[in-house]
Amino acid sequence: MDLLKAGASAHDPGDADLVIVDTTLPEPWFDFRELWRYRDLVWILALRDITVRYRQTVVGIAWTVLQPLALMFAFGLFKQMVTTTKSDDGSIPDVVFTLCGLILYQLFAGMISASTICLVENRQMLTKVYFPRICLPLAASMRPVVDFGIGMILLIAVMCWFRVTPNYAVLFAPLIVLGTGLVGLAFGMWLSALNAHYRDFGHLVPFSLNLGLLVSPVAFSSRNWTEGWKLLYFLNPMASLIECFRWSMLGAATLPGWAAIGISAASATALLITGAWYFRRVDRFLADNI
Repeated sequence: MDLLKAGASAHDPGDADLVIVDTTLPEPWFDFRELWRYRDLVWILALRDITVRYRQTVVGIAWTVLQPLALMFAFGLFKQMVTTTKSDDGSIPDVVFTLCGLILYQLFAGMISASTICLVENRQMLTKVYFPRICLPLAASMRPVVDFGIGMILLIAVMCWFRVTPNYAVLFAPLIVLGTGLVGLAFGMWLSALNAHYRDFGHLVPFSLNLGLLVSPVAFSSRNWTEGWKLLYFLNPMASLIECFRWSMLGAATLPGWAAIGISAASATALLITGAWYFRRVDRFLADNI
């Protein structure tokens, strides 16, 4: 059993809150009040990650724009539809169609990549002081959100260039982005905890995310899949989220069926619950095993 002083109380500077970490007790669920008390730590760690990312780069923020542009034109050349050809539903320029999917998928991929290695990169902090370990995946997920904001500026500029106008559905875009963030956090909790014990996951994740570009409707609509495979295809939560994001941003794309959305929502919920459970289970022994 470890006894660690968490810091002075805000009401009485002379008293210290004593945090008892006892791995023999039953597994508790997340203490959201405790997490709220450590919200400043999340922001400090997130600001550190953002500063480190852009501090010593030559091009700086332009890297965030160049990556989706390069992928967009790569997909465009692959489909032989760079500028004038319409997307799968025949109403949206293919450049806009592909870029819209890429922007959301890169938010998801960035959150997973940053979360997977966050515990290992901060192992010295983990072994010296107590704080809710979930702060690290949360802070690691903030930097991809900044990249997503920059990507949205690019997407809006491209939409203006091709005169693609959204409709009332754009009001649902923040909810879809929030859902993407929760899915990314669910995967992040699983993979960060697994990578703390098995470093192979740090090498497996980049390959899997590249493969995810092909099994998610980034460049191709889910309508290209046969009916027999669609139920399995929508077990990937990003399949429905990308299609819904196009529907909200581009105004002309159609939603996937409600059955497909339900399957993706159930899959995402299961990932979030089990990811939180497994992360909390590993958290209890993390300082000793990392």
